[in-house]
Amino acid sequence: MDIPQSLLSSPTPLTGLTAEQVSLLRQQYGANELPHAPRRNLARIVVGVLREPMFLLLALAAAVYLVIGGIGEGLVMIGFATLSIMLVVVQERRSENALEALRALAAPMARVMRDGREQRIAARDIVPGDLLLVADGERIGADAMLRSAEMLSVDESLLTGESVPVPKRVSDKLTEISASSKSCEHAFVYASTLVTAGRAIAQVVATAAHTEAGRIGALLASIDTEPTLLQRSLGRLVRLFAIFALILSAGVVLVYGLGRDMWLQGVLSGIALGMSMLPEEFPMILVIFVAMGARRLARVHVLVRRTAVIEVLGACSTLCVDKTGTLTENRMRVSALATDATAMDLRGDETTLSESFANLMHSAAGASSRSSNDPMDTAVHRLADAIRTNTSATTKEAVVEREYGLTPERSAIVCVWRNADGTSSAFAKGAPEAIADLCHLAKPERDKLLSEVERNAARGLRVLALASGIPRTEALPDDPRELGLVLQGLIAFADPLRASAELAIAAAREAGISVAMITGDYPATAMAIAKQAGIDCTTPPVTGTQIDQADETQLRTLVQHTRVFARIRPTQKLRIVEAFKANGEIVAMTGDGVNDAPALKAAHVGLAMGGRGTDVAREAAAVVLMEDDLGHLIAGIKMGRRIFDNLRKASIYIAAIHIPIAGLSLLPLLVGLPPLLLPLHVVLIEMVIDPICAIAFENEPAEAQIMQQPPRAANDPLIGLPQLSLALLQGSVLLAATFGIYVAALSAQIDVASARALAFIALTAGNLTLVRVLGTRGSTLAHLFAPGHSAYWIVTAIASTVAAACIVIPMLERLFQFDRPPLGLALLAIVIGTGAALAFDFAKLMPLVQHALGQRPAPIST
Repeated sequence: MDIPQSLLSSPTPLTGLTAEQVSLLRQQYGANELPHAPRRNLARIVVGVLREPMFLLLALAAAVYLVIGGIGEGLVMIGFATLSIMLVVVQERRSENALEALRALAAPMARVMRDGREQRIAARDIVPGDLLLVADGERIGADAMLRSAEMLSVDESLLTGESVPVPKRVSDKLTEISASSKSCEHAFVYASTLVTAGRAIAQVVATAAHTEAGRIGALLASIDTEPTLLQRSLGRLVRLFAIFALILSAGVVLVYGLGRDMWLQGVLSGIALGMSMLPEEFPMILVIFVAMGARRLARVHVLVRRTAVIEVLGACSTLCVDKTGTLTENRMRVSALATDATAMDLRGDETTLSESFANLMHSAAGASSRSSNDPMDTAVHRLADAIRTNTSATTKEAVVEREYGLTPERSAIVCVWRNADGTSSAFAKGAPEAIADLCHLAKPERDKLLSEVERNAARGLRVLALASGIPRTEALPDDPRELGLVLQGLIAFADPLRASAELAIAAAREAGISVAMITGDYPATAMAIAKQAGIDCTTPPVTGTQIDQADETQLRTLVQHTRVFARIRPTQKLRIVEAFKANGEIVAMTGDGVNDAPALKAAHVGLAMGGRGTDVAREAAAVVLMEDDLGHLIAGIKMGRRIFDNLRKASIYIAAIHIPIAGLSLLPLLVGLPPLLLPLHVVLIEMVIDPICAIAFENEPAEAQIMQQPPRAANDPLIGLPQLSLALLQGSVLLAATFGIYVAALSAQIDVASARALAFIALTAGNLTLVRVLGTRGSTLAHLFAPGHSAYWIVTAIASTVAAACIVIPMLERLFQFDRPPLGLALLAIVIGTGAALAFDFAKLMPLVQHALGQRPAPIST
């Protein structure tokens, strides 16, 4: 990293850069963003579409028609190809725009000092010379050298691969350091690394590609994204169909050529059969459903960072939630104070307190940072300012001499202040048991303290203990237990339950989703809030101590019934999530802090809170709730279920409709009848009618009872053997009906063109009806005009108009080799095709069919 000498010789003042300086530096250095793969433009999208096998086959068929003199057929096929390409390109273009918008929503932010005040800006707007303000849980936006730091440690695993946080400190001689020297790396923080503890002010020395991460980013920009599991699964299915189609097509060509010496007709029939068997709609609907699904989830304030989790979100069976800020509003206020002699409940409007309680608030203020985002620290200072208890420990003349931060072994913060007169004062706050340890309380005193804590916790209050003391020696010890701290009392905070939390928990339980609360709070407090929220409290809470004492097998047994986990540390959250997963649960985990990141990453679906969530939590999560409201998560789960259900219905439809298309291309050849479907017919069906019908599934409303069903099984694939068998059954019935019409018409001495038109009418009617049949639970006719299906009727109108035009318009009639049949026979063909699809309604009553459609029995009420 090359540091401009101007930044070292003339450090930025603590008021930060001015707006004019920022403007000049931005012109000089550009935006602070790493190189990334170029957005797919129109030309790249078109080239990608043209590589698909269907379009290659279409081009081949068009070329053959043009060569043999069928200019009209060739031009129409080219026209259909162009239209289909335009439809796919427009949709993919919309997908690119949607994903670009979602990337903008997820753009990292940074806090800087500019014009003498703190500002929150997009990380891309950082310029060299900016003063970054960083705190635990935040991602650093640029390479910077430290100007001040308090107990700062940074996770640099992105750059080094080492997971152990690196301690950082300010260099004694800023102007003499060199970033290339290993001896001074402690004075630098780097872009994209994560602050795991402490806070600091750092001056930016490098941005964008000039950062250490920029060198990695330049390589990442050239790497293509790996396809998702769903994409690979559908890709294998398409390849299977393609291989089968190639074999049959080659066989058709040989039969015509060797058996009848009709090589040209054989080539055309082979192309028609190959085109009929390629389910090219699968990739198309996957792109559409994923892109539209992400947009639909964004409308309910759920940002999907990894689209592969959309299908998993609806399968969630266990939801692990934090208490503070998720179930509660995270708007703390001091609700009660207690000393050894007395206790006092506060209303929230106090401006004076007795001396003992004023001293207690003095200790609380001394142990709470004013720059912290912790709502308890904010509540402490709000009350302390109101009662005017900020004495020497919080005046401008006093400075923090040392801070002992939270550690996995000690859930307490200790601040030592150097007063204006040279004396020192120590203040501590934290978990009651941790403060009891710092104060060396004897067992009777500890029991009395914990008894008072239990009394407040049972009221749903969050309780911290407070202590103060005067350091015994001039040199501060490394162990805060040697500071001579004395217990001052307790401070209790009220954090009201969110208005939507109880409704969200009830909705989750109704949907068969088990809700577990994992919190670092006191067990009695956790149980009180859990009861208010409606979480199952029939089993006593499991504590962190019990988690540590349990092996993996015992822990799996514990989590089977327990739904409240209290006094839980970050590593224990991870173990709980892993235990749920080991029991076969699909786990969604909500979180907002650094300590939640391991569990968020380990869960099947990690859900970070977008409002108050830290950068590290958002990076670890697959989904971000843009508003810290659990109700949006339930809406997201419902949307996930709807998307998966509709995608499955569309997949069954596509597989089913290819059976009659392939059969009508092959069967006349096998029984010696004139060809029924020619390449032009296949193009019309597969490139226009089928894709439009498949897209209609994306707009299908959620099933009425979708959130009254248990989640689907974890091993239930999108389209497996049951779904393929169902598609084969549906397609075979429709094939029998349409081919039967063709054979009957020819037997009745009806000319080939009219018989072909009758079969085409029946196939189109059955095709359109099948969309509605698959999209409806129960009787199709009973729900035919139910609201929410406007997209289906639009699709039906378009497809019917296209099919009718090909039969009644003379020019198209000749082009497609149709002959307009009598109206009565046409209506009969519509009835037969529709009836063949509607016959499936009787099969919907069968458990096997219900399983194939993903219809699960409603959960038993508890």
